[in-house]
Amino acid sequence: MRRSMMTTLLTLALSAGTSHAAPVWTGADDQPTSPLACDGAPAAATPVAYNGGTPTKAPDRKGKTIKVVDVPKLVGIGYFNSTSQGVKDAAKELGTVDAKTDGSTKANIDDQITLIDNYITSGVDGILFSANDPVAIAPVLKKALAAGINVVGYDADAQPDARQWFVNPATPTGVAKSLIDTLAKEIGQEGSFAIVTSTFTTPNQARWIAEMSAYQAKCYPKMKWLETVEAQEDNILSFNQANTLLNKYGSDLKGIIGMTSVATPAAADAVTQAGQCGKVSVVGLATPNPMKPYIKAGCVKSAVLWSTVDLGYAAMQALRASADGTLKPGDKTFKAGRLGELQIINGSQILLGSPAVFTKDNVDKFDF
Repeated sequence: MRRSMMTTLLTLALSAGTSHAAPVWTGADDQPTSPLACDGAPAAATPVAYNGGTPTKAPDRKGKTIKVVDVPKLVGIGYFNSTSQGVKDAAKELGTVDAKTDGSTKANIDDQITLIDNYITSGVDGILFSANDPVAIAPVLKKALAAGINVVGYDADAQPDARQWFVNPATPTGVAKSLIDTLAKEIGQEGSFAIVTSTFTTPNQARWIAEMSAYQAKCYPKMKWLETVEAQEDNILSFNQANTLLNKYGSDLKGIIGMTSVATPAAADAVTQAGQCGKVSVVGLATPNPMKPYIKAGCVKSAVLWSTVDLGYAAMQALRASADGTLKPGDKTFKAGRLGELQIINGSQILLGSPAVFTKDNVDKFDF
């Protein structure tokens, strides 16, 4: 989406004041939505031709040691610490990859672009990325492809022709259905809720939220979406935004959805400190360790997330296979090391698989 439009949407969201009828940002990313059936019936898969990019005059890297840099949205948080671990695990298992993770401590697209550009100049064979902005990052990734560098995304995509493959942790329609169904079960089909996301330009969350809006309108039309707020994947800001929502809407607010591994535990903390456990439900995506105290205390019933270690692992496997020529346009599946065979969807997306659901009964079995 154009930055001017994003700025307008952000201004509307932040200038909502105390009016409960303020405009709500619902993931408007200019793409069509396709909400799943309310009864859980599977959607029909539509074949899509390969739509990724291609490195220009890439050297023969088959079987040779390659130098790879992993550039996530930011470094220093549990989510990307664990994807980085997955990258390292795959590199060690493969034995022919020299991999490192590098990034800003803030989810800043300009910093991310500068960092990738510097690695293109200094020389690498492969780039892994999780995009802070799908459009803004595309030119520098295309520059990498033009330099013969293999490019694979994970977690948050860029424009398809700016990379070869994208490891998709979950389909947007699946995320939407899971979160909205869980929320409706907890707050009722006429409850009011708000969302804490990272930024309005973060591609995976914008897509998930757009599909959530479509699915909610289709399957739970009486639910009321109060507001969507940004929190930059920052713990303090996420807590403050959740606390502001609690104070702003009072008893009208029945649920908060966290769209990031930072926002969900921060929202749970805000609800706990406000004494609203049992009155305001927290539903969202999160790694298990930060959620353990809230799940064990009964303030949060469950949290959902794919294996972030597996996400980084699959991305590294895909890049190595791309460099070797064993993963190529037109393939329908991909053998990803210890993960086995993964499905390729939407032309150039590798689907990671089913997410894990963390509850009081199993959360101690996970450690990331």
